[in-house]
Amino acid sequence: MSKRLTTTAGAPITDNQNSATAGERGPLLMQDYQLLEKLAHQNRERIPERVVHAKGWGAIGTLKITGDISAYTCAKVLQPGTETPMLARFSTVAGEQGAADHERDVRGFALKFYTEEGNWDLVGNNTPVFFLRDPYKFPDFIHTQKRHPKTNLRSPTAMWDYWSLSPEALHQVTILMSDRGLPVSPMHMNGYGSHTFGLWNEAGERFWVKFHFKTQQGHAHFTNSEAAEVVGQSREGYQEQLFGAIEAGNFPKWTLQIQIMPETEAEKTSFNPFDLTKVWPHSDYPVMTIGEFELNQNPENYFAEIENAAFSPSNTVPGIGASPDKVLQARIFSYADAHRYRLGTHYESLPVNAPKCPVHHYHKDGTMNALGQRSGHTDAYYEPNSISESAKEGGLQEPPLKISGDADRYNHRDGNDDYSQPRALHDLMDENQRTRLYANTAEAMAGVPEDIISRVLVHYDLISPEYGAGIRSARSKLSEMHDAAD
Repeated sequence: MSKRLTTTAGAPITDNQNSATAGERGPLLMQDYQLLEKLAHQNRERIPERVVHAKGWGAIGTLKITGDISAYTCAKVLQPGTETPMLARFSTVAGEQGAADHERDVRGFALKFYTEEGNWDLVGNNTPVFFLRDPYKFPDFIHTQKRHPKTNLRSPTAMWDYWSLSPEALHQVTILMSDRGLPVSPMHMNGYGSHTFGLWNEAGERFWVKFHFKTQQGHAHFTNSEAAEVVGQSREGYQEQLFGAIEAGNFPKWTLQIQIMPETEAEKTSFNPFDLTKVWPHSDYPVMTIGEFELNQNPENYFAEIENAAFSPSNTVPGIGASPDKVLQARIFSYADAHRYRLGTHYESLPVNAPKCPVHHYHKDGTMNALGQRSGHTDAYYEPNSISESAKEGGLQEPPLKISGDADRYNHRDGNDDYSQPRALHDLMDENQRTRLYANTAEAMAGVPEDIISRVLVHYDLISPEYGAGIRSARSKLSEMHDAAD
């Protein structure tokens, strides 16, 4: 027997095809509350899209820990043998919700683990570094990736002008313009926590950690021309492939690896281990495999489970913490704040965001508060009180952070080596990979004023004379091709 169609208040709907009118040819009746409800809800079906990472694809799965790192962390989610339900969302950074999936861009790699101690969110990218090391520049950088206020078009000039004045970005730009800047699907790319995070053990000892998720499907990438052909057929290639693979039972997997650094060693490294534009050399801090995650279930409703999903570095659990990474520190605020604006004050009460463990707090009222008081007792809406059983729990606090230095606005470009690590990455590439790197970079510079290109090429020369020369040669070839076409 079919289910009865009702209004949102539960009243039965007898006709879902025809409006109530004053006669067959007369005007509508304002008393047709069913029509008004239907139109009003349609007007409100859209919520603000994410300012960045608007276009995304997600699935449900399980994290399994096989290695033993109890010497480094007391986090229950990372203990050997633990299996934790999770949600993953992949995304592009710059494109809007309607953008094509196969665009050259950094990909977001956001993971939510529903642990017995609360939700742990690891919100990273498919790259181990990013374009900036100071969050003060994040809004400026994102403006260069969005639309020009007059033309309403993407602006390569703004993008390269910013990069030409921000050499710390060139490590990430090198990755973006390399083969890995255009994965064929979400399943064929790595994920990284990108930031340095903290771990602490039962003894209160802290360690710094990098998280890596290595694809078990292997790396596969498109050239710009190959991706253009795909986009000509479908703008939803990533969604089709991720959804289709899981529906067919081909569950993608990623291997979880970490790098560990003792807390006091951070003061001795030749590079700043909290700099988001830097990687930790594997020769100094080798990766260790501790588990894997598998995605094995598609969401039943994309909007409810993926669009409403809210990830934030502020969601952490005992045994896992932050670090002095400046960009991470800012994201701890900005991500949760963005969700409160986009979804509402109590966004974490939505089913996809709600922890699977008991929740008690003193947050009161506000939009979306459908569950009322969460302290455990009606009369306990403040703290401290002599009524509620909800009280702080000792023994779970993070050990004190050992930091020295005066509070000031330090110039994040002073004394930083922004060329060695992109040079090392460039030198790792074979001849064919470099050729594609130069060509992709040259293509991305099309239409950019020469004074900006000259300024950025100085940085490429400082990375490697071969790098700068390769881009110049690729630009010359593009110019010859355009002249021949004319």
